[in-house]
Amino acid sequence: MPHTVIENTWITLADGTRLAARLWMPDGAAREPVPAILEFLPYRKRDGTSPRDESTYPAFAEAGYAGVRVDIRGSGESGGVIDGEYTPRELSDALEVIDWIVAQPWSSGAVGMMGISWGGFNCLQVAALKHPALKAVISLASTTDRYNDDIHYKNGCHLSANLAWASNMLAYQSRAPDPALVGDAWKAMWLERLEGEPFMLEEWLEHQRRDAFWQHGSIGEDFDGFPVPALVIAGWADGYRNTPLKAVEGLGPKAKALIGPWVHKYPHFAWPKPRMDFLGEAILWWDRWLKDVPNGAEALPQVRAYILDGPRPARRRAEDPGRWVAVDTWSAPDMMMLHADAQRRLSTATATANGTNNGGTTSGNPGARFFLQSPGDTGIMAGEYFTLKPDAEMAGDQRRDDAGSLTFETAPLEAPVELLGQPRLTLSLVPEAPSGNLIARLVDVHPDGTATRVSFGVLNLTHRDGHAEPAALVPGERVTVTVVLDACGYRFGPGHRLRLSLSTAYWPIVLPAPDAGAVSIDTADLTLGLPLLGQATTVALPEPAAPDPLPTYIEHAPGKTERRVEHDLQAGLTHYHILEDTGLFEHPGTGLSTRQVRDEVWSIDPSDPLSMRGLSRWTTEMRRPGWVVRTNTVARIACTASEWLISAEATASEGEGDAEVHRKTWEKRIPRDFM
Repeated sequence: MPHTVIENTWITLADGTRLAARLWMPDGAAREPVPAILEFLPYRKRDGTSPRDESTYPAFAEAGYAGVRVDIRGSGESGGVIDGEYTPRELSDALEVIDWIVAQPWSSGAVGMMGISWGGFNCLQVAALKHPALKAVISLASTTDRYNDDIHYKNGCHLSANLAWASNMLAYQSRAPDPALVGDAWKAMWLERLEGEPFMLEEWLEHQRRDAFWQHGSIGEDFDGFPVPALVIAGWADGYRNTPLKAVEGLGPKAKALIGPWVHKYPHFAWPKPRMDFLGEAILWWDRWLKDVPNGAEALPQVRAYILDGPRPARRRAEDPGRWVAVDTWSAPDMMMLHADAQRRLSTATATANGTNNGGTTSGNPGARFFLQSPGDTGIMAGEYFTLKPDAEMAGDQRRDDAGSLTFETAPLEAPVELLGQPRLTLSLVPEAPSGNLIARLVDVHPDGTATRVSFGVLNLTHRDGHAEPAALVPGERVTVTVVLDACGYRFGPGHRLRLSLSTAYWPIVLPAPDAGAVSIDTADLTLGLPLLGQATTVALPEPAAPDPLPTYIEHAPGKTERRVEHDLQAGLTHYHILEDTGLFEHPGTGLSTRQVRDEVWSIDPSDPLSMRGLSRWTTEMRRPGWVVRTNTVARIACTASEWLISAEATASEGEGDAEVHRKTWEKRIPRDFM
């Protein structure tokens, strides 16, 4: 169907706030109403998400769906001020937007909701509120558990992405609306959001346990009450890889899982390849649940996943080897149990009291105790928690991090081992301090020694018995802990070795515990459970028709990316530096040019966990002839043994001379709660 793009329309909420929406409208919808696809985000439809919107919504409109891309309150051209992340007001606003859609003359009354990351989160959260018009969702790179599978905390460990994302949101929400859409009101709207925007890290740090704050918006709290079919998609190269399998385990036949090799992007333009025809997959989903077309979407395999076949770390991973498999009905996988011996070997053999294993061959001492205290900068090859490009944001060769770790390894494999699911590690340890972190990594060691990270899991040891009521460790007292690693789909080939790497640091992804966290680990009862692929069918997933579907904008200044690690041997410090410059690009249809620069530095003395520092700067620029605005934001984090020390500043300027129009600062000391 031909369609028309409505660049901006206003949705007025009950409190008078106007939200800005961009529409892709099938021609003739006023005569023959159509279903609508809603995406509800803070990432600025006018410039932030316009490339991906323009690669997606025309296809939906041509298939007979109205695309409705709405900026949430206080974002883009929408009025008001944002009040946080996935707040009750945000979700209530989304319900009002659905009401507005249903009331339009072009609407059939059926609505689907989709999104990636923030939009993937809130489409699940809004669906859980059971609006009768919302019939189905497609959620990408999202979570069913906001505490354990988002950028804030992971099994009680404090993620550095907590600061990075708070800084990112401060920069996004500080940006001005476009005068071409809102007219002379743009500056008053800008000043209102500059004055009212929160520094979200304050709220996130005030909830270091899994409490009601994180339970809100976590659909895993009530899977049984979730009302609609959900297609849940993720990529193995992303931090949000656990959600598809958790969704099918919790929602049963309501959910379908699809996991590819990708970073944090839509699958029709994601890296590493192979890509998949997301647009065709989505239209099949929408046709079934919004138009009631009997196309068999409900009979799709419950899980489809790409099984990586030994990809190697590289400066850029353009395409990963592997194959697509389908599992018609997902169930808990069979586990291959590996055990450790005193020589730090891993095998299926179980050590016994007399030093033999269940295979009848000598395994040496049935157990040994190994001391572990990793240098505080162990983890520099970990990449980002969530990845946007297939470069150094992805985990690199693990040999550098393994040097600061305690490792256990199999003999070269005689036959391949294929996994799909979450590995699970159980071990006993004796701590030397009241707090500490334990990180476990599953690594594929290639015949030449190259080491590919397959999966990792982290545990704040004070959270060993749960995240609601952590408890200090008792130095010298033996405890047994379980670390659940992230989901993976992976084939270890013959001749490869499987390595388990344990460390007490994983910086800068994981911020250090108050104590250095030295532990002694017993091998006698160390068990690593590997989720075997089991019965699965090799399938083919179509790739997108357009090999490069993103539109091309006008380049005025090129972008660049830098990632550097500096070891200052004189000062005894390690610095991890990130520079991401998008370049200055102009949208050919709007004449609006934008640029964003992220400049972030993490520093630590590897022998002192309390030396950790984080500094994240963002510069944003918007311009067209005769109009220029910029924002500069900076966010910082440091710590003592008992407190987190955070501060931020947002400065806004106007004109080529950067005349300052607003400045706001935040500063707070927040008690550490077993972190």
